[in-house]
Amino acid sequence: MNRFAALLDRLAYEPRRNAKTRLITAHFRETPDPERGLALAAMTGGLVFRNAKAGLVRALIEERVDPVLFRMSYDYVGDLSETVALLWPVRPGLNHEPTLLEVVETLNTASRSELPQKLASLLDALDETGRWACLKLITGGLRIGVSARLAKTAVAALGTLDPDEIEEVWHGLSPPYTELFAWAEGKADKPQQRDPAPFRPVMRAHPLEDADLDGITPETYAAEWKWDGIRVQAVAAGDQEHRVARLYTRTGDDISAGFPDLLWTLTFDASIDGELLVADAGGVRPFGDLQQRLNRKSVSAKMMSAYPVIVRAYDILVEGGEDLRSLPFVQRRQRLEAFIARERPAAVDLSELIPFADANELADIRAGADASREGLMLKRHDAPYLAGRPKGLWWKWKRVARLVDCVMMYAQRGHGKRSSFYSDYTFGVWQGDRIVPVGKAYSGFTDEELKKLDRFVRDNTTNRFGPVREVAHSASTGLVLEVAFEGLQRSTRHKSGIAMRFPRINRIRWDKPSGEADHLETLERLLAEGTAPNAGPLAPDPERDES
Repeated sequence: MNRFAALLDRLAYEPRRNAKTRLITAHFRETPDPERGLALAAMTGGLVFRNAKAGLVRALIEERVDPVLFRMSYDYVGDLSETVALLWPVRPGLNHEPTLLEVVETLNTASRSELPQKLASLLDALDETGRWACLKLITGGLRIGVSARLAKTAVAALGTLDPDEIEEVWHGLSPPYTELFAWAEGKADKPQQRDPAPFRPVMRAHPLEDADLDGITPETYAAEWKWDGIRVQAVAAGDQEHRVARLYTRTGDDISAGFPDLLWTLTFDASIDGELLVADAGGVRPFGDLQQRLNRKSVSAKMMSAYPVIVRAYDILVEGGEDLRSLPFVQRRQRLEAFIARERPAAVDLSELIPFADANELADIRAGADASREGLMLKRHDAPYLAGRPKGLWWKWKRVARLVDCVMMYAQRGHGKRSSFYSDYTFGVWQGDRIVPVGKAYSGFTDEELKKLDRFVRDNTTNRFGPVREVAHSASTGLVLEVAFEGLQRSTRHKSGIAMRFPRINRIRWDKPSGEADHLETLERLLAEGTAPNAGPLAPDPERDES
């Protein structure tokens, strides 16, 4: 376990993608099965421990350390796992060092009553970094800058495989991935896909830049709306007696259980790539309505009736067992149109293509997009459906982001290499003579700007709530943050009644008095209009990667 923890520690402080890949590949090469498979599962979110919760960790440390000291330390460090790992009393030689396998088996098999004692024994036996890694696994806070794609790339680097080949079989496998590693090292054949309705790796788009506009012509590209829902695959196979139907997110998470009303209508034999939306006779409804249906393990009849969902089809990947992904887009589109016309699936409709003469006309169309549309998708007529993000085949041309001046209200420490800095900011706008929160952001600023923001938080703290600091915010004191965001929605969690979607800090307005920040009426007007003001160009948001 300590060895795996040392890898995580190095990854957390290594900024270079290629260097991260080399570190992970070396760990996989030097670590035997099943340990390396469990490490892969940990880095790709495949380890979940039902009974191990953050509250248990707090209770254990407060039995061993003065609770006041723990809370003060937690307030300073800002990260539960790191705080407990540092404060946990050292008991050298008490137990042998557990392996990652022993840690996983202990956490998976211990009953609720047994878990406190067994977890304490694990923490006693681990070193400081090992305790930190163990606690990160428990709390689900393993933020080390490693995406699932990067971890799979590291597996592919064990031999001569392409990462996309790993993606193709990934969702039919489970930890500890013994057959996957054997295939990657050339010791076994490719694992067989046994799932009748599997997920298939999605094709994604690059943001369209100004330099790319000259190549956008109707002879080369097709255009369609980029709808404001979540990207999904609706997959069904088998006959009426043995039908299997599933709904996957773009990352391959199976969300079928939350959408039985949709699955009942998937009576075809095909795999459809599209957008999950809440829609009724009045058209596509706001993203906030879709959020009412997301992240639910079960859903009531009332909920299904109030928020009816559909899949708006962009592409067809498989039909009747025939893999269509190697066909050019124009042929897949013809197959999709014929499929929809023939099958007439009740909860699947067709994303219409947009006729255009040139890029200037497309720009005008994009500028008129309402709140249900994020912008445009542009797809080469001859593009096959390829996993990953091949450049030049698909472009996403999103609406210009909105900009609003907000006031910082609260700050919290970040994670990983940011754990020493206040880097997560809650901000608000004026409602009468008070400031009400509308969002939270932790991206959009440089390392140098982060240092200045952190100093501002420390110098202007007016109150503390655990790891959160309240920052001075009034008409005469406070820091204005120019916030970019991509949408607004109603929210009962915010006192303002409004929440921003995908906010990020666009600029720090050191020069602007807080009394001149925007008012809630501005956001209310934007929400009612459903259109974006002329905010000017923005750099792509590195935190959001949805297409």
